[in-house]
Amino acid sequence: MQTLLDAFTNALRLLVALDPALLDIVGLTLQVSGGALFFAVVLGIPVGVGLGLSKRIPAAGCVVPLIYTGMGLPPVLVGLFVYLFVSNQGPLGDFRWLFTPTAMVLAQTVIALPLVIGLTLTAVQAVDPLLPLQVRALGATRGQLAWTILAEARAGMFAAIVAAFGSIISEVGAVMLVGGNIEGETRVLTTAIVLETRKGNFALALALGIILLALAFVANFAMYRLQTRGAE
Repeated sequence: MQTLLDAFTNALRLLVALDPALLDIVGLTLQVSGGALFFAVVLGIPVGVGLGLSKRIPAAGCVVPLIYTGMGLPPVLVGLFVYLFVSNQGPLGDFRWLFTPTAMVLAQTVIALPLVIGLTLTAVQAVDPLLPLQVRALGATRGQLAWTILAEARAGMFAAIVAAFGSIISEVGAVMLVGGNIEGETRVLTTAIVLETRKGNFALALALGIILLALAFVANFAMYRLQTRGAE
């Protein structure tokens, strides 16, 4: 019990002192996950909106189920495929991305993209089907119609962004495979927790875990607020 208490005490000291090693890991985590989220949003929201607004989705019987399947992909499987693509023998091997933050961003983008597309698609489709008729009756142009639907679905789209961030900030399998957990280069919160726990450095592992929980809480609290605001 004393050992556990000491670990928590030392973890709090690291947090209060803003330990440099701790800050480096947190900074790289936010850089990797933030970059992945940016690409997932830039690519995913237009696709999700387009599928949601389209009356006739091409190959809908395959496209939408594929998107929903992608929302549940195991991160370690994504890491395996990205590893094969960016390894020396892979089609992207010439870029030498393996064991770099770039490969980690790529893996997390693949994880987050289906979530952004699927939840955005659902949010757009959940808009009242009578709304387009009402807006057209008022003489709105096609662009104004699309903007009105997007405004109605904004809570769902924000929730998609938050959900994607929560999924990638807390995953470990993919970034471990393609990043290698190299100190000062590819070590992020989740991989550092695994390493420090194996080394017996429980204070640092707990400090990292507290930060990870805080980030996950902020993401989930934001999602909760968006859902409750949308229900009002």
